[in-house]
Amino acid sequence: MVPKELVGKATEGALMRAETSASKTLVLAFLAGAYIALGGLLAVMVGGGVPGIAAENPGLQKFMMGAVFPLGLIMCAIAGADLFTGNTAYFIPPVLSRQLKVSQLLRNWSLVYVGNFVGALFVAFFMTYQTGLFDNAPWHDSILGIADAKTGNPFLKTFFKGIGANWLVALAMWLSFAAKDVVGKITAIWFPVMAFVAMGFEHSVANMFFIPAAIFYGSPVSWGEFIFSNLIPATLGNIVGGGGLVGLLYWYTYK
Repeated sequence: MVPKELVGKATEGALMRAETSASKTLVLAFLAGAYIALGGLLAVMVGGGVPGIAAENPGLQKFMMGAVFPLGLIMCAIAGADLFTGNTAYFIPPVLSRQLKVSQLLRNWSLVYVGNFVGALFVAFFMTYQTGLFDNAPWHDSILGIADAKTGNPFLKTFFKGIGANWLVALAMWLSFAAKDVVGKITAIWFPVMAFVAMGFEHSVANMFFIPAAIFYGSPVSWGEFIFSNLIPATLGNIVGGGGLVGLLYWYTYK
């Protein structure tokens, strides 16, 4: 499949999603949020469980987290789920080509964002907090440290990190369109997603798991700090990264 055809595949995906009922969209979005959260949970269990490596070789520890986090996006792509960050790229070409209305884009993005949030919170509270997975060190210290670091940056820094994260995540999904089998899809997704995690970029849906999980575990970070210091700038950056640097630029090049 040549690059020009990938724009068509993304457009087909957006047209299909635009016709999906609100109830089914919310279910698929819930699943996507939960899948990404499960990838985040695995990343903390692996990367947060090696404080010695983190102290002596932080690059290796970041790679370890990045190596397992793609589980979530792989499940979204192969099992089927509706992820906000991917949809930021899919919907731009058909809207610019006047195949879809802006109102249809906003409807999908809003429903999916809410569903993703609920799915991520479900995993954070029921599958993580209620099961006590982070009760003890080093995982407890790790999740609290993640929340503190993610909410401690200036607005613009988090915004630009959000651009970087979804530039790579949207490209991961874009690349997966070219794969003809499951192994190919996994390979196409793994490299870009591993890269954004290892680089420390900000993915809004992943943060819907990381920071609330830390709050449930007693982090001093408040819900307001989570939303205004991280979630809003990360989300805006994700929209620019996926919608602008992937959807818009590839539409312009291959329209």
